[in-house]
Amino acid sequence: MNNLELQRHANDVRKGIVTAVHSAKAGHPGGSLSAADIFTYLYFEEMNIDPRDPEKEDRDRFVLSKGHTAPGLYSALAYRGFFPVEDLKTLRKLGSYLQGHPSIHIPGVDMASGSLGQGVSAAVGMALGAKMSGRDFRVYALLGDGEIQEGQVWEAAMLAGHRKLDNLCVIVDNNNLQIDGPIDQVCSPYPIDKKFEAFNFHVINVDAHDFDALRAAFREARETKGMPTCLVAHSVKGKGVSFMENNVGWHGKAPNDEEYAAAMADLDKIGAELEKAGEA
Repeated sequence: MNNLELQRHANDVRKGIVTAVHSAKAGHPGGSLSAADIFTYLYFEEMNIDPRDPEKEDRDRFVLSKGHTAPGLYSALAYRGFFPVEDLKTLRKLGSYLQGHPSIHIPGVDMASGSLGQGVSAAVGMALGAKMSGRDFRVYALLGDGEIQEGQVWEAAMLAGHRKLDNLCVIVDNNNLQIDGPIDQVCSPYPIDKKFEAFNFHVINVDAHDFDALRAAFREARETKGMPTCLVAHSVKGKGVSFMENNVGWHGKAPNDEEYAAAMADLDKIGAELEKAGEA
């Protein structure tokens, strides 16, 4: 898939995020938007998955360790064909299967998550299980940079490095903001790359919004043998919506009707520019 197609899919994923959170009147748009390009690359390019057979045994696995950014995962799954896009408007509503954190009864979701720090442990278990049973699927886990302040993350990283889980790729969405402010002011986890290297990870710093860079990084991760890989993905919180970008206030806040219209106008403008680029 070429970059223009990926950019179009990512813009749709962002529209789905904003629509879902607006409809729910609750949710986490900032970190969902910062990871939208990562979700898009994983689900439209990188992972061995099949929306027609979500439970196929040889599929790659994905764990959203920062489970509060479920709107991003749900939007990617919907646009990839795992369930109807219209269902995004049911986010967090009574009776909906799309609640505030992922659950394994949702098509395409491999692990329930939400308690920060725990998802990566599940991903390590999946990767270790694959190694022990001689299966060759890959496991991907997306963490928040605030989330890695949790000690359990490093217990999981210790085991992954020790067991040389080269079928595991951990991605840290490094947008530098968490609920209370900049991560380096709340409780700095920097330098992230050096910490993962100390736990015997191969580490790649990458621009989270550059599909060429993401393509090269995920290729390098697949080709790395004898150790797990961590992608430190440098991103912009709220990416794509002008008034949400780098604004900590949009960590866990839904747009009102006026803000929703403004956000969709931003994304429609991006979509129009992408269409124009495709015609050139």
